[in-house]
Amino acid sequence: MNIDLENTLALAVEWAKEVGEVQRSYFRSGHLELETKSTVHDVVTKVDKLSESMLIERIGKCFPNHSVLGEESGEHDAHSDYLWVVDPLDGTNNYSQGLPVFCVSIGLQYRGETLLGVVYAPYLNELYTAIRGKGAFLNNVPIHVSGKTELDRSVLATGFPYDKGIHPVNNIDNLSRILPHLRGIRRMGSAAYDLCGVAAGFLDGYWELGLKLWDVCAGVLIVQEAGGMSNPSGRTGVLPFWPEMLESWRK
Repeated sequence: MNIDLENTLALAVEWAKEVGEVQRSYFRSGHLELETKSTVHDVVTKVDKLSESMLIERIGKCFPNHSVLGEESGEHDAHSDYLWVVDPLDGTNNYSQGLPVFCVSIGLQYRGETLLGVVYAPYLNELYTAIRGKGAFLNNVPIHVSGKTELDRSVLATGFPYDKGIHPVNNIDNLSRILPHLRGIRRMGSAAYDLCGVAAGFLDGYWELGLKLWDVCAGVLIVQEAGGMSNPSGRTGVLPFWPEMLESWRK
């Protein structure tokens, strides 16, 4: 591996802020050109596409030999050990409704290991960053996960697949079992933001099923660098305490 991670993180932050400014300019404008993808519940706007094209262009200019995986356009394979994983606008439903929880998520992997992560929520002006082994930050201030270890004192976040009406594993049964044991539950509408909320201690844990790499690549690293843990797959849940605590309600 031969890359300056500090400088690379600075570039990723610059890209995220540039894309975030475009998203702010269109937000609540009524000019989003909303389209559906696989179902009426699975939506995309022209801002999603514009944001991803901007990120791919900037990555290609600075790192022409790196591969890129984007939510909207798939994989741009350069046969590289480096893979940029981008969710250009995580929280499209929120964005299209005029709700302010949405973000740009950028992660860089080397041979499958995430080296750095950036999650930027432009409307909230929250910038979450991490480099592996160097801690996690919110607007350049170090963050750490919550210290809570009891479910009845915890506020967790979760989410549901867009095809929840027909998908056999839609997370609704999990929610119904755990909800009575919690102080509260939140459905923020952005997996990347949920993960960062856990990293900062605003949320005490988060789980979701069937997420994609672009949903979690940056956010999981930020949680880990903030002292949190993810499940073995790193793709369905994170808690600031080891997840065996949840097994009682899953049985």
